[in-house]
Amino acid sequence: MRVRFVLVIGFVVLVAGPVLAQQGAVEPVADEVPGVAPPARVVAGQDGIAIESGNGEYRLQFGLVAQADGRFAAEDENQAINDTFAFRRLRPYLRGRILRRFEFYLNPDFAGGTLVVQDAYFDTIFSPAFRIRAGKGKHPFGMERLHSASNLLFLDRAFPTSLAPNRDLGIQVLGDVKGGFFSYLAGVMNGVADGGSGDLDANDGKDVSARLILRPFTRNVASPLRGLGVAVSGNTGRQTGAAALPSYRTQTLQQPFFSYATGAVASGRRVRYSPQLFFFSGPFGGWAEYVRTEVPVTRNGVSDDIAARAWQVAASWVLTGEAATDAGPGVRPRAIFDPSTGHWGAFQLAARVHELQVDQAAIDLGLAAAGSSRKAQAWTIGLNWYLTGNLKHVLNFERTVFDDNRAGARPAENGIAFRTQLNF
Repeated sequence: MRVRFVLVIGFVVLVAGPVLAQQGAVEPVADEVPGVAPPARVVAGQDGIAIESGNGEYRLQFGLVAQADGRFAAEDENQAINDTFAFRRLRPYLRGRILRRFEFYLNPDFAGGTLVVQDAYFDTIFSPAFRIRAGKGKHPFGMERLHSASNLLFLDRAFPTSLAPNRDLGIQVLGDVKGGFFSYLAGVMNGVADGGSGDLDANDGKDVSARLILRPFTRNVASPLRGLGVAVSGNTGRQTGAAALPSYRTQTLQQPFFSYATGAVASGRRVRYSPQLFFFSGPFGGWAEYVRTEVPVTRNGVSDDIAARAWQVAASWVLTGEAATDAGPGVRPRAIFDPSTGHWGAFQLAARVHELQVDQAAIDLGLAAAGSSRKAQAWTIGLNWYLTGNLKHVLNFERTVFDDNRAGARPAENGIAFRTQLNF
């Protein structure tokens, strides 16, 4: 751990040193003394701490997302689930800009006592409508998967995200056209299993992915539908081997309920697609998402195309009237927590229903591991308390039922979880 931490600090020095050293070579701008570069400055606020050149050409921003959770199973008479306190995320990050046309992002995670590099990419910016991204980052697929971890409505994303690829290495292009009227992301990536992340490819196959977003009323500030958007994602790639097959877990208590049997391997082209709908207006926010994934699976000479489907409908209301959003750090309370003045921050109620279902053939053909449940249905209610723009508490209750709760099915799971989150 100590060696890895030193490597991270070394990266900071290697990046920050040249950035600050080059400030004396930048061209002066209006209102500056000719031939003299303006002094560097430190910028601190609720979006982090940054070192910036006087003319803004160079910038190095430091930030942190820390999520301390408590997760407890209700009615767990057999003590099958361990109640626990844990860090869900512990991510100091670096975000930088070089000469306005180049940006980088480094996002390590120390949760669980291990170091995992979640994001490490470099952007070349041609315009707001076109940039090229190289390195490791979120796969250009799905909707809630692409929501920032600092702005999740619930402790964990819903079942559709279990089918969407997570972080992967490759090349992407992305941009916003006409002020966000149309946005796109597309890329060629190594390819990972449903819900998975990867640092190396396990085969020669590569995935091609894209997500297109349309906000038809975003430029009309008077339209009541200004916050409406529709999107569609697609992904395909030839993937083989056991590493390309997923396992699925419940969301709040993170308990596995479906996995493939030993000896099962992916054996052909995997296809994913996802339509999405979202709407934000004042204190209301909500969305609907559907994801379908299908891949050929082979075990002991038996093969079939196995599909999994998941959907969710989620909605929220900010009780104190602030605007709901899926962008940036989330709800910003009008009055931060200060009991001495009668200010308590902002409160938000949230609810969702979501489901994941795997083809019955996975069970019938012996492709799934013994004891796997092919269907999970859940509903979640939550209360989010935003003390400031950087600190919030989250409380969730979620009930998950397996295989329609029929005789012999896995017992229903009831989870109570809470989180204290610091982000800046």
